[in-house]
Amino acid sequence: MKIKLNFFGAAKNVTGSCYFIEANGVRLLVDCGLYQERDLKPRNWADFPVPPDTIDAVLLTHAHLDHCGRLPKLVKEGFKGKIFATSATADIASIIMLDSAHIQEEDIKHKMKRHERSGKKSPFPYEPLYTTEDAEKSKTFFKKAGYDVPVVIGNGITAEFREAGHVFGSASIRLSVEQDGETRTILFSGDVGRWDLPIMRDPSPFEQADYVLIESTYGDRTHGKVASIPGELERIINETEKAGGNIIIPSFSLERTQELLYHLGTLFKEERIPKLPVFVDSPMAIKITEVFKKHPELFDDETMALLNAGNHPCDFPGLTMSRTVEQSKAIANTPGTAIIIAGSGMCTGGRVKHHLKINVDRPESTILFVGYQAFGTLGRHILEKPETIRIFGEEHKLTARIERISGFSAHADKNELYTWISSLKTSPRKVFITHGEEKAAMAFQEFLSEKTGWECTVPEYEQEVILD
Repeated sequence: MKIKLNFFGAAKNVTGSCYFIEANGVRLLVDCGLYQERDLKPRNWADFPVPPDTIDAVLLTHAHLDHCGRLPKLVKEGFKGKIFATSATADIASIIMLDSAHIQEEDIKHKMKRHERSGKKSPFPYEPLYTTEDAEKSKTFFKKAGYDVPVVIGNGITAEFREAGHVFGSASIRLSVEQDGETRTILFSGDVGRWDLPIMRDPSPFEQADYVLIESTYGDRTHGKVASIPGELERIINETEKAGGNIIIPSFSLERTQELLYHLGTLFKEERIPKLPVFVDSPMAIKITEVFKKHPELFDDETMALLNAGNHPCDFPGLTMSRTVEQSKAIANTPGTAIIIAGSGMCTGGRVKHHLKINVDRPESTILFVGYQAFGTLGRHILEKPETIRIFGEEHKLTARIERISGFSAHADKNELYTWISSLKTSPRKVFITHGEEKAAMAFQEFLSEKTGWECTVPEYEQEVILD
């Protein structure tokens, strides 16, 4: 038995998920994500460690950019295999990749103009990592996989996708490799979700695996309670409305935006907050919300009951979906207080940066974070509350209120990760702790080792391991 495993991303960091497996003459990637931490972005431009035209397939856990964002680069550079993903993930990843390409194309234009004016030079090439044409082409490589049904990859290798409970369509994937009459299973957690979240179904863990790669985004902490979210939202919105400012919410287009709409709709219905205008200023989030409507089979029981009663969880009076640039710009002219939900979730690009620029120096406004902010991103920098922040090449005083609601996280915390992996009926041969900043990964390694006695390790970037 000989299986080669390489950690080509999300090793002692959170983004850029990418794992390489070679067995029985077959070469696979699990995820192919974009790096979003500022210091690691040059990796996006580097050559793939394995020539793309030699890779037979990609297994995609879910559609977040840090898991699917380099697929168009892979295709651009020669990949001709299949990309296996659940139906909802394939639909959403297509939207996210196109949006990423469009943002890159627009950002390059703006950067070139800025650098011409200032005489600066960019550390990156003055061209996008990939174009909208590359992203469109990538959509044709998807092969849709169902939950809980083995997918034949070929030459003694199968994969099974199971509900991860993280975002719509997300999956943990167990790879089975048959060699010389023996079978080894390798479990990739993807991003593990939480139990009892609105809209989403709960995670459905596997009961057996020889090797496990488990994420550790929140491996060193526990979250606030999901039940506390409505109360915290109510307080922040009412206080900001009283002060006369806006509530700016940088939000991930997938899952977080829809979950926010669910909670806001409930608060309006219960008259706990005033009837304020709500804007979703993200064409991608709007398209993804449409995908939600296309896949009701993925909703939890409570959401299905809402739908059956004629109420959609992502819609209510006063909600405006801002699709065009003109509609986005017009939001700034809204009188009084507005709730503005805009991408990107870590403030690394997209329309939220324009709303931040207008509101960061207004003490009456609130910037509300409802998702993870990776080290080196603008969102993390704002959370650290410096005196000034840089947006579009200009310094701005930061006097707006900064708030954070931790209960919103779609990532399992350390106790929930332990619940997920504890479903294994037998001890795995080895557990690899990935997809976490080094501090979080090391803390979870120590926590899990003490709890289970299993061999747990935190791999290095590009480390190679032979599984026997």
